[in-house]
Amino acid sequence: MEAGDGTEETPLPLPLTRFQLSEEYGFLLPDPLTELPAPYGPWMEIAHDLPQLIASHRLRSQVHQMPQLSTQHLRGREELHLAHLVLSFITMGYLWQEGEEGTVKVLPRNLAVPFWEVSQALGLPPILSHADFVLANWKRKNPNGPLEIENLDTIISLPGGESLRGFILVTLLVEKAAVPGIKAIVQAIRAITQLDEETLHKALQELAEAIGDMSKALKQMHDYVDPAVFYAVIRIFLSGWKDNPAMPDGLIYEGVSNEPMAYSGGSAAQSTVLHAFDELLGIRHSEESTAFLHRMRGYMPPPHRAFVEAIRRAPSLKQHVLSSGDARLCAAFNQCVSALADFRSYHITIVTKYIAVAVAKAKARRAEPGDRAGPSAGKPPSALEAKGTGGSHIFSFLKSVRDTTREGMISA
Repeated sequence: MEAGDGTEETPLPLPLTRFQLSEEYGFLLPDPLTELPAPYGPWMEIAHDLPQLIASHRLRSQVHQMPQLSTQHLRGREELHLAHLVLSFITMGYLWQEGEEGTVKVLPRNLAVPFWEVSQALGLPPILSHADFVLANWKRKNPNGPLEIENLDTIISLPGGESLRGFILVTLLVEKAAVPGIKAIVQAIRAITQLDEETLHKALQELAEAIGDMSKALKQMHDYVDPAVFYAVIRIFLSGWKDNPAMPDGLIYEGVSNEPMAYSGGSAAQSTVLHAFDELLGIRHSEESTAFLHRMRGYMPPPHRAFVEAIRRAPSLKQHVLSSGDARLCAAFNQCVSALADFRSYHITIVTKYIAVAVAKAKARRAEPGDRAGPSAGKPPSALEAKGTGGSHIFSFLKSVRDTTREGMISA
């Protein structure tokens, strides 16, 4: 996608497919597989029963009885992605089954070794990430029906019932809403190299509209996710073992390494979409925020990471708009930056409702006399009260990133 690499004249699909992106689904895995080959039946059996096994405190004993399976029968990217999804969900359930007071120090060999091998094959870390939780975890109820929440379901689940399903699928619809924006990035970069201001203006309008549609999609969170369930039940299962006081030493992957390893939990910062928009618009975040965001890129599928890098290496959109002196281009550019800052502001609103308000309510309940709710009643993870599941100090991080986005506007 750099000027002079010979791709300027190629039709749009080529650059996207090079980065495992699709015209229709963007970063989502197109129509993911829902079943693994027969030899992996023991994994699928446990994965499909996770909410019940965790609720009845039987998951760990089931995992201990699981046979040691070789990953050599997995063929192709789709099977590998489903295997990673299945093993990551089993791992999260295994670790957090007893809440943050009942964590373990070792992931058993029969889970750790195949999970590590599949992770290495995909270039993903051996932990649940956005790429599993959302991008590869969806299916249509009616195969010919639309990509709308009523016609969608998850492939693998964890405790949280309808709220978990809603959380995953609303996030998926935000990713889907971003697709025209991803295509607009490619068009904008090509327009810059060809000095085609008309196409560039149109691409920027399409990008701003896509970001607005992402905000609209995110609003559905209120309709489908109960804040109390998200905070007290779901959130712990997205937590990692890096920067988490509940697991200060990390985790030993038995049969892989004798030393513990630390990985961050799932985070919206692992979605490639906003990284791509930031790079195109030349948004520069604070040193601390940038360090965290760049670390989160290690949790993306490598081709998606490469897409962000290709945008970073492309000619600067902001410089082009500034040097063009074109007021229309300048306004369209600012519209994109403004839409992105508005999206981040709305994300803060959501996080406030689902974490900050829920924290206050949970604390109030803990202060009530006679409150003896155990893990089975959904005891919220106090270790993460001020942090995101990815390990960031959540409000200072989100506000900093939103403010630096707004500062990216071109002043008249």
